[in-house]
Amino acid sequence: MKKNLFVLLLVLTSINFLFAQEVTNKGRISGYMFGDYFYNAARDSGITSMSNVANGGKKDLNGIQLRRIYFAYSYDISSKFTSLFRIESDQTFSSNTAGGKLGFMVKDASLTWKNIFDGSDLIFGLQPTPSFDISESFWEHRFLEKTIMDLRGIAPSRDLAIALKGKLSSSGNFRYWLMFGNGSGNAPETDKYKRYYVNLQYLPSKDFTVTAYVDLKSRAAINDPNSLSNPPATLSNNELTYALFAGYNEKENFSLGVEGFIHTTQNGLIKGTDVNDLNGLGFTLYGSYYFSKEVSATGRYDYFDPNTNSNYKGDSRNYFIASINYQPNQDVTISPNVLVETYESAPNGTTYKASVTPRLTFFYKFF
Repeated sequence: MKKNLFVLLLVLTSINFLFAQEVTNKGRISGYMFGDYFYNAARDSGITSMSNVANGGKKDLNGIQLRRIYFAYSYDISSKFTSLFRIESDQTFSSNTAGGKLGFMVKDASLTWKNIFDGSDLIFGLQPTPSFDISESFWEHRFLEKTIMDLRGIAPSRDLAIALKGKLSSSGNFRYWLMFGNGSGNAPETDKYKRYYVNLQYLPSKDFTVTAYVDLKSRAAINDPNSLSNPPATLSNNELTYALFAGYNEKENFSLGVEGFIHTTQNGLIKGTDVNDLNGLGFTLYGSYYFSKEVSATGRYDYFDPNTNSNYKGDSRNYFIASINYQPNQDVTISPNVLVETYESAPNGTTYKASVTPRLTFFYKFF
């Protein structure tokens, strides 16, 4: 009898909770997953030390994988405050368990103070950075691949930070996003150095946007190899990133986007007593076209060179994505696609085979 009473009480409590959720609409659960069957059709053993991003792994490796699982709960504390908690599984060491099983990590944990002053919000906690959040929203095909700065590790997608974002004009056409963060991504802080982010956005229409982005990651100074003093003089070793993005997205019709960045590490290129900045650059161009509401095609090209110094060759690469996307339901996408990465020849003339990975990708929302 007591057991039955407990079960009844539990059911009534659950119904009351769900009813309260529906009436107040304060709490919301959301989530999605994407994964694929992949096959590494081509690899070159000579590039094992290079980052062949086309799914990674050796030639002939194949299988089913879940590349991302998102589960989020947001709660409106009041009309002024809202919170977000999100966990992620991404099949990497970041979220896998100690035993190598699929696990979860904390992706977001933030509090937003809405309209702290007219047209601006204050966000505290673990949150998206201004680095490529806007360009990713226009790209809309994260289930195929990350945006280029995320893919190449130029900036983190999340940071433990304080941010201020909002409108610079009453129309909302001009917007800003400022952030002061640890610069450690999702990891706890371990040093005194911080990262500073600025993103300015112009929206001439709801379909078109342009953004200008810069961030500074402060780092410890390094010893000057040309210094004769004791202790030796030091040099700045901070990182600076500059990026521009322009995107057009006409829903269920077509989209176009271009993004480019320059990443500089001050005095990061040292060879003997020769000291120079280390400069990397990359750009991406993509487009999608909808043949119907259910069927679309997407193509993308990336170029990335981690070191543009003319004395360093053999490290740039080209990345291609092509897909057909079928949506039998607005929350389900099935996408046959292929990833191809090609590599610059080494200074000694050695050439490398391309990395080729065909996939059948499934993307679905479950809340």
